[in-house]
Amino acid sequence: MGNLYLIPATLGESDITNVIPQEVSAVVKVIKYFIVENIRSARRYLLKLYPQFIIDDLQFFELNQHTDNREIEEYLKPVINGYDVGIISEAGCPGIADPGAEVVRLAHIMNIRVIPLVGPSSILLSLMASGMNGQNFAFIGYIPVKPAARTKAIKEIEKRSGIEKQTQIFIETPYRNIQLLCDLINTLNDQTRLCVACDLTLATEYIKTQTVAQWKKGVPEINKKPAIFLLQV
Repeated sequence: MGNLYLIPATLGESDITNVIPQEVSAVVKVIKYFIVENIRSARRYLLKLYPQFIIDDLQFFELNQHTDNREIEEYLKPVINGYDVGIISEAGCPGIADPGAEVVRLAHIMNIRVIPLVGPSSILLSLMASGMNGQNFAFIGYIPVKPAARTKAIKEIEKRSGIEKQTQIFIETPYRNIQLLCDLINTLNDQTRLCVACDLTLATEYIKTQTVAQWKKGVPEINKKPAIFLLQV
């Protein structure tokens, strides 16, 4: 039986040698089967990892939120037949806020060995750099878009942080970053700490933690950029 490798991807157009260990390339170059979110971008990424790849010799299985579990079982058949298979998400580490988690779940049920490879995770990198509680934290994902529901969710997140002494981590669609940041500033208590982390691992990386009162003096330009937000009471 083969192995299922979780292959990290860059978080943007950063230098691969700065964020992806050489060992990843060594593993990837012998794999012929890949489960990916987007075939086109996965091909491009694999050629950056290993330029000698003959892409047409590789087989890709596309994975997204609409992929049926029965299809995923088919994707894992090469492993049963003795071949290694790699999972690649669009950015960061497979299985973290990513549909690859379902593949990994099924792999464990099928007694397939799962091997995670080291790479960048925006969730962990932002938490490391925030100065917030790294022993007790929660990744919430997206919070509601509609104003009333969003305000309610922000207040609940802040309350939970205070009660549980827990860092709360969440994201937004890049073109709505500024609106979310403004909603956070207008809803949270002035002394709540808020971290904005944007373009992680890129040359334009921005990470800043301040109280809400301090953020009210000015906000960064993060529109249409991949960003992650953290708060702690």
